[in-house]
Amino acid sequence: MDNNKICSTKKLIETVKKLKEENKKIVFTNGCFDLIHIGHVSLFQKAKTLGDVLIVAINSDKSLAGLKGPKRPLVPQKDRTKLLAAITAIDYVVIFNEQTPYELLKKLRPDILVKGGDYKIEDIIGREFVKKVYRYPLVAGKSTSNLIKLIVERYS
Repeated sequence: MDNNKICSTKKLIETVKKLKEENKKIVFTNGCFDLIHIGHVSLFQKAKTLGDVLIVAINSDKSLAGLKGPKRPLVPQKDRTKLLAAITAIDYVVIFNEQTPYELLKKLRPDILVKGGDYKIEDIIGREFVKKVYRYPLVAGKSTSNLIKLIVERYS
């Protein structure tokens, strides 16, 4: 695992500035990533092929609970960042505290924003700060909600 991949927002902004000066194409995606599954890994692998550097931003524990409810997260942000940093396709991981990555995208201005195919283009937050938005088709039946449902069914 490469803890050098895990950045503060401030450090990431500086890093992205240098990468842009080197004409690197920056790809960005974000999410809760509470239970990492094959759908996430597929998205990361595809996103990485779209540019030189892949940044994954995750909701903080507080913002995730605000989005998903008081029983979440299942996996704390410290562990989620370490799990994501262990994935080869990912170059940098950053935590954001807001409900959306709007402010982070406004500061970073990556070249490409990648989201799951369940998002409509007009609903993708921060799309105005990137050159291109790419929607990656979901892997059928693979979602955190489905995993939670399966665990509840099997073990309750």
